[in-house]
Amino acid sequence: MRRQVFTEVINYKMALLLLGAVIAMPTWADEKQSMGIDFTVSQDNVPEKSQDYSPFVHQSYPDRVYWGDSHLHTSYSWDAGLVGNTLGPDEAYRFAKGERVIASSGQPVKLVRPLDWLVVADHAESLGVAVLIDRSDPAILKSEVGRATHDFYRKGDIYKAFETWGFNVIVKGENPLTDPALTRNVWEEITEHAENHNDPGKFTAFIGYEWSSAPAGNNLHRVVVLRDDAEQANKVLPFPAYDSSDPEDLWKWMAAYEQKTGGQVLAIPHNGNLSNGVMFSVQTLDGKPIDKDYAERRARWEPLYEITQMKGDGEAHPVLSPNDEFADYENWDRGNWNGSKKQPEMLQYEYARGALKVGLLMEEKLGVNPYKFGLIGATDSHTSLATTREDNYFGKVSVMEPGPERFDTQIVPDPENVGTGTYEFETVASGLQGIWSRENSREALWDALKRKETYATTGSRMTVRVFAGWDYSESDVLRPDFAMTGYLGGVPMGGDLRSAPDGKSPRLMIRSLRDPDGANLDRIQVIKGWLDESGKLQEKIYDVACSDDREINANHRCEKVVGSTVNIEKAIYTNGIGDALLMAFWEDPDFDANARVFYYVRVLEIPTPRWTTYDAAFYNVSLPKGVSAEQQDRAYTSPIWYTP
Repeated sequence: MRRQVFTEVINYKMALLLLGAVIAMPTWADEKQSMGIDFTVSQDNVPEKSQDYSPFVHQSYPDRVYWGDSHLHTSYSWDAGLVGNTLGPDEAYRFAKGERVIASSGQPVKLVRPLDWLVVADHAESLGVAVLIDRSDPAILKSEVGRATHDFYRKGDIYKAFETWGFNVIVKGENPLTDPALTRNVWEEITEHAENHNDPGKFTAFIGYEWSSAPAGNNLHRVVVLRDDAEQANKVLPFPAYDSSDPEDLWKWMAAYEQKTGGQVLAIPHNGNLSNGVMFSVQTLDGKPIDKDYAERRARWEPLYEITQMKGDGEAHPVLSPNDEFADYENWDRGNWNGSKKQPEMLQYEYARGALKVGLLMEEKLGVNPYKFGLIGATDSHTSLATTREDNYFGKVSVMEPGPERFDTQIVPDPENVGTGTYEFETVASGLQGIWSRENSREALWDALKRKETYATTGSRMTVRVFAGWDYSESDVLRPDFAMTGYLGGVPMGGDLRSAPDGKSPRLMIRSLRDPDGANLDRIQVIKGWLDESGKLQEKIYDVACSDDREINANHRCEKVVGSTVNIEKAIYTNGIGDALLMAFWEDPDFDANARVFYYVRVLEIPTPRWTTYDAAFYNVSLPKGVSAEQQDRAYTSPIWYTP
């Protein structure tokens, strides 16, 4: 009897070759459409059959994963520069490219390996205020708020400077920076830094910013990423939440940008866990039911969601997924920015898995899925340093960079003392984003973002690839031309399957390779969500590959946990357990061709010390109470959807 699930561990060097090995494809776009598969790679890139001896002459589909951070703040953000960050975009890019830099706290810091790309996403609100204050710019000194903030900053009282500006400008809305010429000067400095560091083929510096809407303290923030260069970006100014806190107005700005410049832009929501049920609501911000027009615009402008970052992991929650033993990973679930307490009914509209399921229900009703998003990870660091390794974590903001006392500071306030406060030790050393692309350029990487061929990790750089189709065989996952086979017979992460052939179920081919500088792998899981025939939303988790020859039981779970090699006192671990490479072939055993379905893959590493454990060992201090001493980094791929 043919197995539905299997694992294979092979020589590590050979694994590297297998994951990258691809050969040229024949023309097959028409065939894929007839098979009920949406064409994901541009038809313009599909080569004709060739008689060339070299099989790689006409290779045209994504063959590499490129690592980066789509959400990094520098001293040009008010809540970074006014709380001790002295590093601007130039230092942020140099650090991402692998250079050793000196952090704002005076400590040397370096990445284990360079990143391939970066989005500097400073807040559009009060853009560059700390830099202008540091320069004693006359425009700042004209206002009472500006002078007071400037004087506190110059005296070295950064907390008072931050408090003064934040209360008067962010809370009360008394913004002295209303001169577009001043904003333009700062914006053009930011775009110039991006141009200086953009090096097609070697490193991509995207131009972007953050729109930081938080009506009533509910987080609706978006990172806006341009496909374009400074010449186009400088034709506009970033759209601040001062002008509107409604995402629909941001979409209008995006449409106007594209019309004015001929460029392209997308937005990435983040931290729905701090939105108190607003991020993925079934209503618009003004309380009207979402209609088809809204759903189409949201799907058009927001193809991705930032599922994990420093302010909590947003994949799943134990209340929503009680049968998922890994759903309790680094949840921030106490309240919003104003300290309003979380209610259980809010959770399904905050977490990615819940939103993906709600999207199926909306599509059934409207014919359009507003929450059909790919998954990415980013840092949201305000230190200018994209650090995500547990042993190299420089914190959320510069005043909380490594030191023996950084466990005690509060990040999310609790003004009413109702239990909504969140502390520095609860921040997460997360996350990173892998993009599958042909080349390292703004255009190629942005296009991959748009088509959702991208995935999130909580900080590790494990390689993950998944394809879904109707006719893969178990042996296909072992092929050296795995990628070509995947594209030829199906779709990659972010793709769509439609109209199942009679008697067939979706078949997934999955490969994952450990971070060469990190931990071995524990398991591969397929997360399935669907809308059943009674109109109820369902989910199920299937372990499809388990390391160390562990069997999978009748409940579709590894027969036992992977174990742990972590020495908490010394903050070390070994790769004596787990596997370097896991591969799986899986066919949905419970498929209903009439149901709307999504599948995404979650890959878990073996346990490693949490960053707080590294800190405790390094500084010889006690571990903080309330967080685990060890954790399991993980990857989340963009879903693949099936639509009847």
